Order: sequence, then C-alpha cells, then structure tokens
Amino acid sequence: MKEIYQDARTRMSKAIDSFESNLAVLRTGRAHPGILKKITVEYYGSTVPLEQVASITTPDARTLLVTPWDRGALQPIEKAIRDSDLGLNPNNKGDAIFISVPALNEERRRELVKNAKSYAEEARVAIRNVRRDALAEVGKQSKTVGEDEVKRAEAEVQKITDEYIKKVDEILERKEQDILH
Repeated sequence: MKEIYQDARTRMSKAIDSFESNLAVLRTGRAHPGILKKITVEYYGSTVPLEQVASITTPDARTLLVTPWDRGALQPIEKAIRDSDLGLNPNNKGDAIFISVPALNEERRRELVKNAKSYAEEARVAIRNVRRDALAEVGKQSKTVGEDEVKRAEAEVQKITDEYIKKVDEILERKEQDILH
C-alpha cells in the first residue's frame, strides 16, 4: 500500500507544480520574469522558448529587461512579446528590450483572479483524478488484504487528497491577494 500512497503523493505534487507554473504567468502589476515564461520566439526557422535565447531580469519593480544572447534575435523577441496576449509593449534599445509593466486596472485584476480560480479548479480535478486512480489500485489489492486494511488505505488516500486540495486553496489565496493588492 505504501507504493500507492507514494505514487499518489508524487502525482499530486506534479499537479501542484503545474498549477504554480500556470499562476506564474499571470501578471500581478509587478515585473516578474515568470510573466514571459510561455512566450516562444521564431529564431532561425524554429520556435524556441524566450528563456533559451535571452536572459530576463528585473532592474526595478515595474521593468523587465530582456537581453538576447544574439543581437539578431532582438526583432523576433520584440515581435513575440508584442504579439503575446500579455498586453505588454516592448521597447527595443538596440542591444536589449525594456518592458514597462503597467499597473493593473480593477477590471483586469478581476479577470486575472478568475483565471487563477480556473487554474485552481484544473489542479483540483487533477488531484481528484489521482485519488480515483489510487482508490482503483487499492480496490485491486482488496483480494489479497483484509477489509480493514482496504478501509484504512482508502482513508489514507482521502487524507492525502485533502492535504493537496488544501495546498491548492492556500496557493490560490496568496495569488489572489497578490493580484488584488
């Protein structure tokens, strides 16, 4: 049964990691390199993630600085940022791109919170799917172990599920506070 618990914990942790990765992309009104995480750049005929062709830093709370490894990548990087759905306006300075992160208005904040809640629900569903799979495994082993052991295993799987659902809720609460303030 320990293998079932360990597998469930591992898969639920991956759901939490995916959830946090999705949240990192949501803009909070402060400059954060994670905002640009999902941007891909057309570079010499192939599509690559931005972080593979440039470094991304935050010189201050409202500015992102994108410095490409190759100056030939400046135009494609600028285009990729401009074409993204992030609403950012890159400013090409010749050897680097500066991006001023505008303050969020109330409507945009509410929209971002709604997106964050959607990501949280996806994470909860993923965790519940792991619970379902773990309970199915417990059911398969019910022929070789006693009924009491099966009940104990089901209770343990539920306890693990509740723990991870609580983590999702805590992460969501922190992100909501970050977006709204």
